[in-house]
Amino acid sequence: MPGLLEGKRALVMGVANDHSIAWGIAQALAAQGAELAFTYQGEAFGKRVEPLAASLGSDLLLDVDVSDDASLDAAFGTLTERWGRLDIIVHAIAYSSKDELTGRFVNTTRANFKNSLDISCYSLIEVARRALPLMAANEPGGGTILTLTYAGSNRVTPFYNVMGVAKAALESAVRYLANDLGPDGIRVNAISPGPMRTLAGAAIGGARKTYRHTEANAPLRSNATLEAIGGTAVWLASDWGACTTGEVVMVDSGYHVLGMPQPDNI
Repeated sequence: MPGLLEGKRALVMGVANDHSIAWGIAQALAAQGAELAFTYQGEAFGKRVEPLAASLGSDLLLDVDVSDDASLDAAFGTLTERWGRLDIIVHAIAYSSKDELTGRFVNTTRANFKNSLDISCYSLIEVARRALPLMAANEPGGGTILTLTYAGSNRVTPFYNVMGVAKAALESAVRYLANDLGPDGIRVNAISPGPMRTLAGAAIGGARKTYRHTEANAPLRSNATLEAIGGTAVWLASDWGACTTGEVVMVDSGYHVLGMPQPDNI
């Protein structure tokens, strides 16, 4: 049987290494038949991403700075030349100064607030705008845009600070983009995993404690896996997700349903 994504082309943005959530999604998309392109930022990340992309049969790598319009234009220009169309985008990009993910939220600087919102949220809008003509080129037209969020968007999480505000904005952008792009057949959704042992996750203060806490208290007594997140992305990107848009899909072993820790851990 052909894969669920056979013949589809996907751009994966945000792979840092083989522990990245974006990499878990990329593997799942490729396993279901999708052809992949990858972005990275800077030579150091390019050296990490190139062998990973090659392992999935991809030689289309694009150096992209999402805060630079010219960089985004060049990347999507290359995609237009090479592919002419696009079915799937995975937006796994977020950033905030590590120094401001500790201490008091009230001390967030204006410069870091703007930068965090620009890279973590506004970049999704910039990417969606450029993806629109490529997805409209499909027959009969349409596509899927996926991004990554975290429960710190709507519940106060220690050491998350301005990233919680940025993720809240990102989730709102998902809903507005879903409504705006729906008539074009484009679905926009977010996946919200629990804490993950990734390069980005390691930047959050107390990451190890948070990981252990969720594993001990989530209804399934586990943290999310790259395989589970990848499978969720496949569902959302495939025809099986044809009527799902504007959603934040929780993949956190049920942790988000809790009002307090399990009795043994109170």
